[in-house]
Amino acid sequence: MARSSASREASQSAGVTASGEISGETLSTRALNRATLARQHLLERAEHDAERMVARLVGLQSQLPSPPYIGVWTRSADFKLDELTRLLFDRVIVRSTMMRYTQHLIGAQDYLWLRPTLQPMLDRAQQSFFGRHTKDMDIAELANYGRDLIRGRQLTLVELRKLLAERWPDRNPTALGYSVQYMVPMVHVPPCGTWGKGGAVTLTLAEDWLGRPLGEPDQAQMVRRYLAAFGPASVKDVQAWSALRGLAGAVEQLRPRLAVFRDERGEELFDLPDAPRPDPQTPAPPRFLPDYDNLIVAHADRSRVITEEQRKVVSSGVGGKTRTRPGQHGAVAATLLVDGVVRATWKVERVKKDATLVVEPFSPLSKAEQAEVAQEGERLLAFAAGDAVGHGVEFI
Repeated sequence: MARSSASREASQSAGVTASGEISGETLSTRALNRATLARQHLLERAEHDAERMVARLVGLQSQLPSPPYIGVWTRSADFKLDELTRLLFDRVIVRSTMMRYTQHLIGAQDYLWLRPTLQPMLDRAQQSFFGRHTKDMDIAELANYGRDLIRGRQLTLVELRKLLAERWPDRNPTALGYSVQYMVPMVHVPPCGTWGKGGAVTLTLAEDWLGRPLGEPDQAQMVRRYLAAFGPASVKDVQAWSALRGLAGAVEQLRPRLAVFRDERGEELFDLPDAPRPDPQTPAPPRFLPDYDNLIVAHADRSRVITEEQRKVVSSGVGGKTRTRPGQHGAVAATLLVDGVVRATWKVERVKKDATLVVEPFSPLSKAEQAEVAQEGERLLAFAAGDAVGHGVEFI
């Protein structure tokens, strides 16, 4: 999406340096909202295929198998359910532990450099979550032993834990299994992680699955790709999305090639100079986001899409029929955007042969908004519950 004339005029009035840096311009929260939605294909659906969409978004969080499919669907003009599954089986995309030490679908080419870039964060997570279980162990030995166990074959998590327990019978096997998964680049073998498929997770070495070694860390490329998908953004935002620390240096090195703004609070924001920053008044149609969608968790300051009060509810499962279950660690409920911001949570309920989309607004929707949401909801049901005999949209 091209930048609007209003946005270009604002940049020109602020002054553009020879390096492309824009100085002195403050971007409103609504302007940040529209800029991010444009990059996320939530203003206009993309015509390109699922492979390009996954690359564009720098991966899709995949704690559960189905949400990434809905994440691609809501951003795409003509996405078919089996398209993402085929890419997983063809090894074009992979499922692995990535940003924020959570499961993501990521393009194979991106995995080769992004996983090494994220490795310091994953090593830190291993110590944070399981350090007490691996105290006084040689962590390098544990990682190498786990790598050798799985080299050239595929193991379920249960099988991996059992083999590790044979080597270290006095240690917690679950902690050992997760520690190896954090420290050793492994991918989930499909059908694990595909639509509607649960069951045991099967692992294999990433280099075996992809037939090539991993590359070198590249923080600069990670920052650029993040900005292309989620910017304009602060250093804190990049760190919140990735869970990596100490990225100020990488951003500083890129500064001469970045546009620089400030938000309404005075926080310094960075962006790619030619990235879309549409007019803040650009219409934003209703969009259903799945559980765990990265848009909801990709910034330290999430006010461009969700209020702090809503964030606490969406992330904690407090109250309501469609919210996530209390106690779900790291859960993020499925949300509905109206005029570009979170206005409701949603869930598809199946009763016998019928499917109902239950929408629970945080505040009342107007009749016009309900009509638009219902129309989009029917489209969602046709995709996510196409096998149901009856469809319906319910506001509660």
